[in-house]
Amino acid sequence: MNELLDAIKSTLLNSALYNDVGGRCYLDIADSPDYPNVIYQVVTCTPDKTFTEHYYDIIIQFSLRCPQSSGTTILNTMYTDLVALFDDKLMTVTSHTLVWMREQNCVTMTEQVDPLPDGSMILFHRAVDFEYRISKN
Repeated sequence: MNELLDAIKSTLLNSALYNDVGGRCYLDIADSPDYPNVIYQVVTCTPDKTFTEHYYDIIIQFSLRCPQSSGTTILNTMYTDLVALFDDKLMTVTSHTLVWMREQNCVTMTEQVDPLPDGSMILFHRAVDFEYRISKN
């Protein structure tokens, strides 16, 4: 699974999504209080096997967050760029074969937070789950 996380990190670097958020893409927890940002994390990792092959079905959630003061345009752009980057695409995963990666679901919500530097207290948040199936080479 670490190889998949490394591949995601490499794919994010210098992508349109990476540029949308000024490079603020984080695994598990944000290192900075600045927005917009993307936080991705493992939701589930389930082994699956046949008589000859061993797979892992992994759900990764990408949390896209931006302050209400910036409007929904940036959130929509982030979502479009995320889907363009990861939905039904090829990606190299060291020592594994990527069988598929596809968007599974998307949930839109708002979060109330302590006042941000611009004074806003509401974050727009879109949680997007992607399903990955990998097999060990």
